[in-house]
Amino acid sequence: MLDKLHSLDTRYDELMALVSDASVQADQNQYRTHAKALSDIQPVVEKFREYRGVVTEIEQAQELADGSDADMRELAEQELASLTETRDALLAELKTLLIPKDPNDQKNVMLEIRAGTGGDEAGLFAGDLFRMYTRFAERQGWKVEVMSTSETGVGSIKEVIALIEGHQAYSQLKYESGVHRVQRVPATEASGRIHTSTATVAVLPEAEEVDVSIEDKDLRIDTFCSSGPGGQSVNTTYSAVRITHEPTGLVVSQQDEKSQIKNKAKAMKVLRSRLYEIEMQRQHDEIAEDRKSQVGTGERSEKIRTYNFPQNRITDHRIGFTTHRLTEMLNGDLAEMGDTLSTYFRAEMLKDAEPVAGA
Repeated sequence: MLDKLHSLDTRYDELMALVSDASVQADQNQYRTHAKALSDIQPVVEKFREYRGVVTEIEQAQELADGSDADMRELAEQELASLTETRDALLAELKTLLIPKDPNDQKNVMLEIRAGTGGDEAGLFAGDLFRMYTRFAERQGWKVEVMSTSETGVGSIKEVIALIEGHQAYSQLKYESGVHRVQRVPATEASGRIHTSTATVAVLPEAEEVDVSIEDKDLRIDTFCSSGPGGQSVNTTYSAVRITHEPTGLVVSQQDEKSQIKNKAKAMKVLRSRLYEIEMQRQHDEIAEDRKSQVGTGERSEKIRTYNFPQNRITDHRIGFTTHRLTEMLNGDLAEMGDTLSTYFRAEMLKDAEPVAGA
C-alpha cells in the first residue's frame, strides 16, 4: 500500500507541474484532463503527506525515548503513544481512500418501482416508496422526472419509472435496490389483521450513449394508441412507443408524452440503462465467482428491508440495522440509513483490500 501511495505522491507533483504549464493551460481539453486527475488524487496525497509527517515525528520521539535523560524519556514515551495512535488512524483513512471508486457514483439514477405480492396493499406501498424517494430527492435539491407510470387507484402504483438527476444521486441510492416488505393493517381490514406485502425497487445508473452501444438493426419499434384516462391524445394518435431489443428480449413501452418522438427518446433512456445494468451484473457475477461468500449485493431478488408500521420500525436485513424512525424515513429522511449502509459496504470492501505494509 505504501508503494502505491509513494507513486501517487510522485504523480501529484507531475500533475501540479502540468497544470501550471502555459502550453497545457492553452489547451482546455488537456488542462481539464490533468486538473481532474489532480483533483482525484489530491485528498489521498494530502493525507499521505500528513501521515509521513507523523512518522517523522515518531522517529524523532523514539530517539529521545532511547536517550539517557530520564525526564525526556518519559515525555517522549507519552508523545510516542499519542503519535502512534494518530499514525494508525491516518493509515486507516488512507486505506479507505484507496478503495476504488464506483465509476457510476456520479451518474443520475433511473428508478424503477413495481408492486409485488399483496394485491392492492402492494400498490399502495409502491406509492409510499416512490413518495419517499421523491421527498429525499427534494431534500437533496435533485430533479425528478417521471418517465412512465401505471396507477391502479389513488396513491396506488403498479409500476413507476423515474429519472432522478442530481449530484452523486447513484452513490446515495444504489443500496436501495431489492425487495422491500411492509407489515401493516390495511385501511380496508376490518379485523385489524396485519397484512404483509412487497414492492421491488431497482436503482440503475443512467447510461449515456457512450456507455452502451445499441445497433438500430437490433431494435424493433412499434407504435400504438396510448391508453388510460380520457384526453384528446388517448386512443386517437399513434404516439405510444414500444421498443424491443431483440438480442436480449428487453421490452420498453412509453406513452406518457403526446409526442411519439418524446416517447421514443424516453424509452431509449430506459432501455439504455437496463442494458447497462445487465453488463454491470455480468461483470459483478464474474468477480463474485472468486469470492467464498457474498454479503447483500442489492440485487432485485433480494429481500433487503422490512417496514413494520405497528412498531414504527424499519429493519435492513443485509446489515442487521434497525431504526424506529419509520415515519421520518417515509417522509424522505434517508440520511441515517444511507450513511449506515455506505459505512457497512465500505468496511466489507476494506476486508478485501491489500494488507497495510510496515511503516
